[in-house]
Amino acid sequence: HIISCFTKDSLTTKKFIMQIRLYWKKKFFSNIYNIFSNEQQVGKLRDKAFSVTSNGDLFGKEFTFKTKGIFKQHTEIIDNSENKVIGNISYNSWMTKATISINQKNTYWKYDNVWNTKWRIFNTEGIEIKYEGSYSHGQIETNTDDPLLILTGLYVTNYYWQITTAVMVAVFTPILSSAVR
Repeated sequence: HIISCFTKDSLTTKKFIMQIRLYWKKKFFSNIYNIFSNEQQVGKLRDKAFSVTSNGDLFGKEFTFKTKGIFKQHTEIIDNSENKVIGNISYNSWMTKATISINQKNTYWKYDNVWNTKWRIFNTEGIEIKYEGSYSHGQIETNTDDPLLILTGLYVTNYYWQITTAVMVAVFTPILSSAVR
């Protein structure tokens, strides 16, 4: 779903800005985020639960996200058509922000509310991708058609959701098992 609008830049000349709306769906025990434009599937992010590798494709472009490290993790971004690392993702300790570096350009990821149901990717060049949703479904509004940036926003969120789930299981399993005894 593409929405077009015009805006004026500082020189008062008209400049075209494209807005694209996408949405995703994920079944409860599924490991695949299916991404749609209108009712047509345009991509997916395949996650292997608690694995170091996820694969995504959007608009015909395919990428692999490979997480490395133990305590200070980072993720390599691989362009599958060239089979080479083209960027990386660095995460902050509080799981609220990330820095995405692709071809020596930084783009930033952050949550926009305390419930972690809204987040965005942005940079100093005017790119802004807004996400809103939950584990099972959501929507994306973007002013770029860059498939890698769009997929990365969903990937980073999924990464943080997995870490949060693992921490909750680690904390509550001993509590629940001692309560049952």
